[in-house]
Amino acid sequence: MQKKVHDNDLWFRLDNAAKIYPVIKDHELTSVFRVGVELKKRVKARQFLLAIQALEDRFPYYKVKLQTGFFWYYLEPDGQPIAVEVDTRVPCRAFGKKELMFRVLVRENRISVEFSHILTDGTGALEFLKTLLAVYFEKCHLATPAEFQHLNVYESPHREESLDAYNLYSEDINARPRRIPAAFHVPFRLRGRPRFHVLKATVPTASIIKEAKAHNVSLTEYLTSVYLFSLQQVYEQLPEFRKRANRKILRIEVPVNLRRIFPSRTMRNFSLYVIPEIDLRLGHYTFEEIIKTVYHQMQLETDKKLISKMLSRNVSTERNAFIRSIPLIIKSLIISKLYTLGTKQYSGVVTNLGNISLGNNVNALIDRFIFIPPPPNKVLKVNCAVVGFQDQLVLTFGNITKSRELERLILTFLVKSGIPVKIIR
Repeated sequence: MQKKVHDNDLWFRLDNAAKIYPVIKDHELTSVFRVGVELKKRVKARQFLLAIQALEDRFPYYKVKLQTGFFWYYLEPDGQPIAVEVDTRVPCRAFGKKELMFRVLVRENRISVEFSHILTDGTGALEFLKTLLAVYFEKCHLATPAEFQHLNVYESPHREESLDAYNLYSEDINARPRRIPAAFHVPFRLRGRPRFHVLKATVPTASIIKEAKAHNVSLTEYLTSVYLFSLQQVYEQLPEFRKRANRKILRIEVPVNLRRIFPSRTMRNFSLYVIPEIDLRLGHYTFEEIIKTVYHQMQLETDKKLISKMLSRNVSTERNAFIRSIPLIIKSLIISKLYTLGTKQYSGVVTNLGNISLGNNVNALIDRFIFIPPPPNKVLKVNCAVVGFQDQLVLTFGNITKSRELERLILTFLVKSGIPVKIIR
C-alpha cells in the first residue's frame, strides 16, 4: 500500500512478509540476499554506468529508506543514486542506516544485485537484474530478442509494481494456525566472525532433471528430498546420547512464488512457504520413502485454497485492531519472539529461483546465474538456494558453522545418483 506525503512523494507500508525483517536484522543476520550473473566477457565500465543512470527513476519503490513510526516501520523515498560497488567483500552484507536497501556490485565479468528482504524477494530482484542487463546490452549496441522479457526502463512504473499483493489477495478466512513442534537442527559449532561462508556447486540440468523425472517429482521436490535424506544422515551419525537429546522431526522450508498462483505484477515480496517433513520417531526413512512423502506434502500444501488460507491468516493478524494499536517498541519484542519460535520449526531451507532464459541471443552472452540466500541465523545455521540457466544448475549453500558435512552429504548423494558435481569459486 502507498500513501501520499507530498505532491511528489510517496511513503510505503511494509508488505506482510517484510514486517519481520526490521526487527530481526543485524550485522550478521542481515536479511540480505544476492542474485548475480556471470557474463562471458568483462563488464564495460562506461556502458554499465550509463545503464545504471538509466535505471535511476524506474524503481522508486526500491529507492527508499526504512523509517520508524509509532506503530509500524515504513519506507520513505530517498533520492540518493543507486550504489555501485566493486565486488570484493563478503556477500549479503548488512546495509547501513544511511544507505538504500539494495546495491549493485561488479567485478570483472560478474554483475550482482543485493536486496534486503524488506524490499522484495528473489523474483523482484531478478526482474531488476534482467532490466539492468537489457539496458547494459543496449548501451553496448547488442540487440536483445523479443523473448527476453524485462521491464521497460523508458516507461513509468506500473501502479501494480508497488502494491502489497498479500493485502490484495487476502480473504476473510477465520483459520487458526496449526501448532507445529520444534524440528531437528544441525549440531555444528559456529565459525568465528565473519561467520557467513558460501559454497557454490554446479550440476548438469539435464542429469538432475532426468533423476527427478525417474522419481516422478519436480526438481524442487527432488532437491528437498535429498536435503532431508542428508539431514537424516547427520542425525544418525550422532552419538546415542545426542540422538536422545535432539528433536526427531526433520522439516524443510520451501518458499513458493505466489505470482505463479495469483496474477500479480508486484515487485515487492510475494511468497509464502511449505514445510514438508519426516518424523524419525517412526524409524529410518529410505530415499524412496522420503521422496514419496515430500511429493504428497508439497502437492497438498501448494493447493491454491490452502495457500489462500495461509495468506489470509497472516494478513488478518496484521489487520487486527488490537495488534495495530500496540506501540512498535512492544510489537518488536513480540515479533522477535515469534521469529525465534518460527525458526525452531524447520531444519533447513531450499529456495529455487527457477530456470532463467533470456532468449538465444542473450543466453549466448552469459555463463551462469547465481542465487545466494541470506545468512541463516544461529538456530538454522545452513541454507540452500538454487537457480538454473541453460545446461547447468547452480546450488549455493550459505553456512555460518565450522562444518561442511551437510553440504558434503548432499553433493555426495548427487554424485552417487549419477549427477556430476563441480565446485566453483
